[in-house]
Parts: sequence; structure tokens; C-alpha cells
Amino acid sequence: MPTFKCQTCDTDFEIPQETMDKYVDWVPKYCRKHAKVQTSKDGKQNVGKLKLAPREENLTLAEVLEKYTDGPDSGIFTDGSSIPNPGPGGWGLVWVENGEIKAEECGHESVETTNNRMELTALLRAYELLPEDAEVTILTDSKLCVDTLTTWAFGWEKRGWKRKGKPLMNLDLVKPLFELFKSHPNCKLKWIAAHSGFRWNEYADSLATAWNRSEK
Repeated sequence: MPTFKCQTCDTDFEIPQETMDKYVDWVPKYCRKHAKVQTSKDGKQNVGKLKLAPREENLTLAEVLEKYTDGPDSGIFTDGSSIPNPGPGGWGLVWVENGEIKAEECGHESVETTNNRMELTALLRAYELLPEDAEVTILTDSKLCVDTLTTWAFGWEKRGWKRKGKPLMNLDLVKPLFELFKSHPNCKLKWIAAHSGFRWNEYADSLATAWNRSEK
């Protein structure tokens, strides 16, 4: 069966091939444990029942701007992905102020990478763009990245970047990113829902997947 890596816990999980064949272009992002709980019409919760993640549209930048208008219009929006996961991937960011683009960047890893590494890379570059006295909101649709920087990394650092159980992943990115996060105290890091129709989150997603299209 095809194997994927959960964006929340970074563990591998499998999806039956017949399910993948049914939902063309679907890239599963969450294991059964971290898939959203579904509620039936009678109010009962189906815990552990896998819910389909939103499909990747792979729109060009122009198509995103034409299709989407909602969402916050200021901040740095970041995104990353790999297709499949793990596999080749890309990252992107766009810095906007009152709906006007100040800067945008994207990159590509042709060797095997993961969604989490690309999300972290996009955030790393976003902080590198900013002076330490900047007051900018940085928005990512990776809850894992937000929790890592705002909660978990403080404890990991105190314990010498170790934790009980499994070893920490992606420390080559997490450690320098955490230093940048701490050195920008006036920059807020916020989570934003993926594929919710917010223009600049969709734009960052388009930048992150531009490597997988013939037209940016």
C-alpha cells in the first residue's frame, strides 16, 4: 500500500491503493490518529475515521489571484509540500501589506524531502527576510511548526535538544529557525487553515508547488 508521513506526528501511515485510485490527486496528510474527528447526523463522533484532506489544486499564481479574494491581506504567508511525502518538494512565501506584494520567494528540493522540512524551510527564509525589530505577522498552515516554535522547542533546548522516546526530527532546520524566532520578539507566528480559500495562503501554496507545473 502507498505510504505517507503524517504532518502532525511525522510517523508513516498507509492508505489502500483502491482508495488512492478513487480520489485522484489526493495527497493524504494525516495519520488515523490525527485525522479530524467526524460527527454523524445523529451527533455521534466517529473517532479515528479518516477524513479526506482537501485536494491540492496546483493553481498558477494568476489563477489563485483570480479565484480567491478572502482572508487577511497583510503578513508573510508561508507553505511547503512534497509530492509524494516523502519525495521531491518545494516551499514558498509571500509578504503582503494591505494586499500589495512586497516580496515573494520559492525553492525546490529535487531529492527526497518531506512536507515538514519544506514548511520549516519556508519559515526559516521568512524570518531571514526580516530585521530583528520588525513587527510582522507570519502565517503558516502547519500546526506542527507553530507548536514546535511556540511550545516544544523551549523544552528541547533546555534538555540539550533531546526528548524521551523517539529522536527529534529535522534539527538542522529547527535549531536555526528557533534562534530566528526568538530574535524577532515583535513578530507574531500564527496558524492559518490550509485550503480554506484565503487568497495569500493559497498564493503561498502555489509558490510551494510551482516546481511541479510548467507555468508558475
